[in-house]
Amino acid sequence: MSTTTSRTDNLRSIRKWTYQDFSWCLSLFGTAVGAGILFLPIKAGAGGFWPLVVLAILSAPMTWLAHKGMARFVLSAKDPEADITDAVEEHFGKTSANIITFAYIFAIYPIVLIYGVGITNTVDSFVVHQLGLASLPRWLLSGGLILAMTLCVVYGKDLMLKATSAMVYPLVVILFALSVYLIPNWNMSMVEADPNWATLPKVIWLAIPLIVFSFNHSPIISQFAKEQRRVYQDNAVKKTDMITGGAAVMLLIFVMFFVFSVVLSLSPAQLATANKENISVLSYLANTHSSAIISYLGPIVAFTAIASSYFGTFLGACEGLTGLIKSRSDMPVKKIEKVVLAFVVLTTWIAAILNPSILEMIEVVGATMIVAILFLMPVYAMKKVPAMRKFRTSFLAQLFTAVCGFAALSAVVYSSL
Repeated sequence: MSTTTSRTDNLRSIRKWTYQDFSWCLSLFGTAVGAGILFLPIKAGAGGFWPLVVLAILSAPMTWLAHKGMARFVLSAKDPEADITDAVEEHFGKTSANIITFAYIFAIYPIVLIYGVGITNTVDSFVVHQLGLASLPRWLLSGGLILAMTLCVVYGKDLMLKATSAMVYPLVVILFALSVYLIPNWNMSMVEADPNWATLPKVIWLAIPLIVFSFNHSPIISQFAKEQRRVYQDNAVKKTDMITGGAAVMLLIFVMFFVFSVVLSLSPAQLATANKENISVLSYLANTHSSAIISYLGPIVAFTAIASSYFGTFLGACEGLTGLIKSRSDMPVKKIEKVVLAFVVLTTWIAAILNPSILEMIEVVGATMIVAILFLMPVYAMKKVPAMRKFRTSFLAQLFTAVCGFAALSAVVYSSL
């Protein structure tokens, strides 16, 4: 009787929220909140209000089921210190681990290119519209910005990591305040307009990759799962489910409130213009809004969000590429690091000069690898790997996650064609 009571009390304590749980929830939330959400309203709101409602309904379960599946995949490894690459190697072999490592790196690296384009367009728009000056030559502006941000990372890495972590929460507060500030400008005509039911499924389908990218916090999942396993051992899965669920709800409330507030403040034509100009929605608001607060705060927030996202992503891309080359080359590590640094900076600069569509880059490159690793691999493992048997989610959860994953991949292929 006492043993049963003890187990019941233990389960209750596991299901209770603690300060550490809330801290991890904020960390998952903070990892997802970055530059991606500044472009989300442009795509998600382009089809009108009602597709956006459906996307909001889908976003929370889609985010939760995918990330909790990935956490369970990491927990299924025999080694308590295993990360996702180790778990892949254990379950599928070294070749598959190398493929996943390669895919994960190239899920990160293109995002660096995206941020190089984004930071250039944000500053150029600010110079022209807010300062009233002529545009600087694009090669010079982009080169100066990318070089400055890279030097900050290379020579002040620890400081930049601390600054990036510290910037997340003020950024969240400012974006929430902007969302509230825009409420008096909401245009309810979009809500009152009859939806085009014939095109609604297609609009939702094509926006799924951007939802995946904007809500993604997979980079921190390995570390998160390992820590829960260290503290809770066999009961870690209950904690990872609970905390990833909390993060998904927080993202739904915060991100979708921001998206709805922006979309209701603009028309579909204005969102299309922002897409054509290849700038974030905050830069577009700054250029068209009469408020001085929006005019100057918008670009500053956009710059901060993109720069903070660039720092972490740049480090991840360089470290990943260095590791990939190091495992296949006898070249000295210092030389590899210099070659990788030069490659990433040069290709980011070229992308910034060429100015490809940020939304297309997010959908085609950024979301593709994320979907494969985050949505499809854990579901496949639940079916094929014996060690995943006790970590399986329900059949409906697996089906929903797989359908969302294949929908995102097919949307990317369709958009590319």
